[in-house]
Formats: sequence, structure tokens, C-alpha cells
Amino acid sequence: MSMQLNEIRELMDADMRAVNGLIMTKLGSDVALINQLGSYIVHSGGKRFRPLLHMLASRALQGESADLDASAQMAAVVEFIHTATLLHDDVVDESSLRRGRDTANAQFGNAASVLTGDFLYSRAFQMMVEIGRPRVMEILATATNRIAEGEVMQLMNIGDAAVSEARYMDVIGRKTATLFEAACRLAAVLDDRDVATEAALGDYGYRLGVAFQLIDDVLDYRGDEAQTGKHVGDDLNEGKPTLPLIIAMARADAAGAEVVREALESQSADRLDEVLKVVERTDALSYTSALAEREAAAAKQALSVLPESAYSRALSALADISVQRDH
Repeated sequence: MSMQLNEIRELMDADMRAVNGLIMTKLGSDVALINQLGSYIVHSGGKRFRPLLHMLASRALQGESADLDASAQMAAVVEFIHTATLLHDDVVDESSLRRGRDTANAQFGNAASVLTGDFLYSRAFQMMVEIGRPRVMEILATATNRIAEGEVMQLMNIGDAAVSEARYMDVIGRKTATLFEAACRLAAVLDDRDVATEAALGDYGYRLGVAFQLIDDVLDYRGDEAQTGKHVGDDLNEGKPTLPLIIAMARADAAGAEVVREALESQSADRLDEVLKVVERTDALSYTSALAEREAAAAKQALSVLPESAYSRALSALADISVQRDH
């Protein structure tokens, strides 16, 4: 029977407490607004999924008794980069709700959010320098660059009903999966593993990240707002042509495709009920979920490089959890 998320968190409790302690320590600044806003976003109910992945992969490679101080620092770096992207994302998307709370930009304003995001990026790079591994710098410099490219590509796609499935998959590969990949790949780098092990863990992370984002896309049209902490149809309201809409337009009759196209191009959720009917009628959510499940299965296969342990089983279980979740 696959491990449950609460079991995985219990397994990693001591390691994640060390990571959280580092996050709070490194978040500190002598600028009061940075402390206030940084504390707000860090305590906003995030799952710490990416640092958890890094610590699990590190334990799977190094064993239960290993000293993972460098890994904990690396996990905190990954979380800072992720948090910075969220701060910037919410400003770009003009979002007002994340994880059931006001976004930082809604609470503190766009300027403060963008600048605190910049602080988190620069603090992350300070921490990378402390680790002192050129390969770490290379991986994370490349990752942050690809994330930025994905963000710009997503911005270019806003309101564009002609975005193809391949183009969309490229966007989420850069924007979301890249940091999952880096988090897992870095575990192998810090343990001086061979290129094949590094590549396999990177593949696991990348495919897991794609699956994770695809389920996020599904939940935007099927999720319970109380569970997801965001409004149903937010992606539509922001004009984002995510995979469920791309597939719905491709499979629908002319009238149905036109409903979705007009809603996307107008960047409005006013016709959300009509769009949802087209999405359901075309099985677009089932298509997206099935693709996520295939990616999760491929992620699990990549874990064959790891020895059998509670930690490798937990990584495999996270692939299942990522596609079975409701928030």
C-alpha cells in the first residue's frame, strides 16, 4: 500500500524542521517591510513540496544517519526561489487569493511584493555561494533562467486561443517542472553521484512537476474552492489557455469551441458555466488527468536508480499523491 502524505511528513519531520528553521533565519533582514511581507508569504500555508522532494532524495541517497546540513540549506534555497516566483506571479496575474488567503500583493501592494521577491532571489543566491559548489550554481542559474522564460511565454499566451498542446507543455515544463527537476537533481550533486544518477533524479523531478501542474489545471475547473484556496475559473479569468481549454476547443463542435475561444480572448469568467459544460462534454479534464498519470508513472520508473528504502518509497508515493490530490 502506498504511503500517505501525513506518513511522509512524519518520516521527514526532523529534516523539514531543520529546513523551516533555516528559512526563518535566512529570511531575516534589517528592512522591516521585507521581514513583514516575507513572514506573511512563508506562513501562508505552502506545502513545502519542493524542499520536501530535495530532502527525500538526499535521504534516499545518503541514508538515515547522514548529516544533511548542506541539503537543508539547499532545500531552503529552492523554497526561496519558489516563493519569489509566487510573489511575482501573483502581481503579473493580478491575483487576490492564494491558499485561501489574500495574496501578498493584495495585502501589501504590487511594488512591495515584486521587490521582496527580488530580495528572496538574491538571498537564495547568497546561500548558494555559501554552499560553494559550482555545479549547484550552474543548475540553479539555469533553472531560474528557464523559469523566467516560462513566465514570459505564459504572458505571451494570455488571451491566445490558438496555443497548441505542444506549446503549452513547453511553458509548464519551464515554468513549473524546472524547479522540481533542480530540487531532485541537486540531491545527487551534493552527494557527488554519477551523471546517470543525477539525470535520473532530474527526470523524476521534471515529470513529477509536469504531472503536478496538469492536476493544478484540472483543479481550476473541478476543484473545491475551500480545498484549493483559489476561485474556480481563475485561469480562465486571467486568459490562460491551459490544457483543459486547449483540448476542449480541439474536440468541441464549432459552437462549443467558439464559447471557449471567446471566453479566453475576453479574459473573463462571465461565461464560466458554459465553458465548464464544453470542458466536461469533451472529456478535456479526463484527458489532462490521464496525461498527468502517465507522467507520474514515468517519474516513478526513474527512481530505479535508488536503493530500496522508506525514502525511495516516499518519493514514489509522492508521484501518486501529486495526481490523486484535490488541492
